[in-house]
Formats: sequence, C-alpha cells, structure tokens
Amino acid sequence: MDERPRLTIPEPRFRPGDDPDFSGIDIPGAGETRRPDVDAEPREMRDLADGLIRVLGDDNKATGPWQSDLTAAQLIKGLTDMMRVREFDRRMMAAQRQGKTSFYMQCLGEEAIACAFRAAMADSDMNFPTYRQQGLLIAHGYPLVDMMNQVYSNEEDPIKGRQLPIMYSSRAHGFFTISGNLATQFIQAVGWAMAASIKGESNIAAGWIGDGATAESDFHSAMVFASTYQAPVVLNIVNNQWAISSHQSLARGRADTFAAKGIGFGIPALRVDGNDYLAS
Repeated sequence: MDERPRLTIPEPRFRPGDDPDFSGIDIPGAGETRRPDVDAEPREMRDLADGLIRVLGDDNKATGPWQSDLTAAQLIKGLTDMMRVREFDRRMMAAQRQGKTSFYMQCLGEEAIACAFRAAMADSDMNFPTYRQQGLLIAHGYPLVDMMNQVYSNEEDPIKGRQLPIMYSSRAHGFFTISGNLATQFIQAVGWAMAASIKGESNIAAGWIGDGATAESDFHSAMVFASTYQAPVVLNIVNNQWAISSHQSLARGRADTFAAKGIGFGIPALRVDGNDYLAS
C-alpha cells in the first residue's frame, strides 16, 4: 500500500453547460432559520453560517422571524429595480455580443441581493463593489443613460475614459470606483469604515466579492482588521459557484460554506438566500 501523502484536487460536480443537480444540498424551508438578538455574540451565531436564511416560501408568502414590514410601495419598487437590472443586463450583454461595445460583465441571478441591500442602506453609506453589482447603482437611482454611455465609451461617458466600460463610479450614490483587481474591495471597505468611525460618523461600508476572491490574501487581511477593530462594515461574499475559470471548491477549501470563513475570525456570519429579496 502506497502511504505517501498525495494532493487533493477538487473537482466540480458539474461544469458550465451541464444540468446542475443540487438535490444533495439541504435547503431549509422559508422561515425555519432562527433570528438572534441584534447584540448576540458571534459564538452564539455559529449555526447561522451553515444554515440558510429564507423569507419567501415556495407558496410566494413571506414567513418567519426575518420578514420585515415592507409597504406595498417598497415591494413594488424592489421588484421594479430587479426587473430594470435584468433588462439592462440583457441589452448590454446583447450589445457586447454584437460588437457594439468592447466589454461587459453580467450580473444575471444577482439582482435581488444588490437591490435589496441598497434599499436597506442610508444615502451616506458606501459600497465597494465588484463588476457584478450594477444593481446597487440602479436601485439607488443612478441614470441608466449614464451607465450606457460608459459601457459604449462615447463622448458622454461620465468617467471620460478613465475606467473600463463597466467600472462605474459615483460618490453621490455611495458607489466606490470599481477595481478590476478582486478582493481589494474588502480591505478598502474595512479601511473606509474605520476612518468613518474615527471621525465620529454613523456611516457604514459594505464590501463585495465573489466566491473565488476569498482565496486572495486581501480577503484575509480585511477579515483580521474588521475583527480586531470591529469596524462598522458588512462584508458580502456572493457565491455564484464559479470564479473566472475555477469552481468554488478551490477557494472554499474544507469549509462547508463561505459564511463559515467568518467564524475563525470571530465575525458574526450569516448565510442568506441571495435570490430572496426579502431575506437579502
């Protein structure tokens, strides 16, 4: 028997183009995940990193301790925002495929998490997004024409050619300039939040990365600073299963979920259904 240690190379269960099978994943029902007190200690919330917060059930009804009292107008706006993001995304992707633009990155399937999160923020808060969070801008009323002008790189581009077509920037809309180098968003968000706290402000920051970027060193640096200084920051990992060319299992390591990565740093961690606007 060969007892030499061997490397383990994770293999995805399915690849792009295959029919995905999630039947082996335990998905809690809507309303089943408990809601802790707002001042609960991180060690009291460890189970929530492996669970899944859902509010909207398969019967299209909101249920459970995480549901909020949104008005009909707020719900209609949320749905409108998501539909607008989806249509903008579709048209810009079609334009890129037709050769009318040089570059575009889709956010298909990530509309709910961005639009709902933006709705919960104050105008003075700041997002540090990647190139798939255009929903943060659209939900906050950023002009679609300005976004399209930047995508088309025409003379009305509000950035004046200083950035790639999809790397938007708007201080007035709490949207920090997008960086093409992934995971930098986390450490920038933590630094901004620390500065806001030092200045005595009540603003919070939010960092956004995908699953693959959690393998970057900036991710771990940000987690250390956020935990040590308890910066007023929300760190979002949007797991869409794939990085640019590698499956999520390469970045996740042996952790069951990406939310579980926060436990080792003593950071409260929640796993949320990002397709559920009411949970997000």
